[in-house]
Amino acid sequence: MKLETAIQEQLAAMVASEGLELVVAELVGSGPGAILRLVIDGPDGVSLDDCSTVSRQASVILDVEDPITHAYTLEVSSPGLDRKLYKRDDYDRFAGRPITVRMRPSYRSHRVVSGELVGLQGASLSLRLDSGEVLQLPFDEVFEARLQVDWDAIMKEGKTRS
Repeated sequence: MKLETAIQEQLAAMVASEGLELVVAELVGSGPGAILRLVIDGPDGVSLDDCSTVSRQASVILDVEDPITHAYTLEVSSPGLDRKLYKRDDYDRFAGRPITVRMRPSYRSHRVVSGELVGLQGASLSLRLDSGEVLQLPFDEVFEARLQVDWDAIMKEGKTRS
């Protein structure tokens, strides 16, 4: 569930004042077990201090505006290594990276497919499969797309830093 546009704009402006980007603000669940999730990102990633600062400032905005009438938990985090692609711009930003795409249940072929993100072209998401074939998927049928984590590269990088 999305927050009201005015609240999202306030939160995005506050996050931007910290030199960061509000990737998404979403309310997950309902009732007192609901979670208000703010995902933030920055040019050099996100630190624990960034999350803490945004959490404190978001709490003040949310206490004053009171957009959610029931109890909830505020969660502020980075997108993570296996980040979701939320915005159309993400598909250009991460072109060339391996992703996994889950299609909506109504889409009858290629329910889950992985490949190198070529990008968005019109209404189609283009993926280069291991075979070299470029697969076109209807973007409006994409349920979720996530970056794949290259653990081998991460482990090699960690060994060279030692």
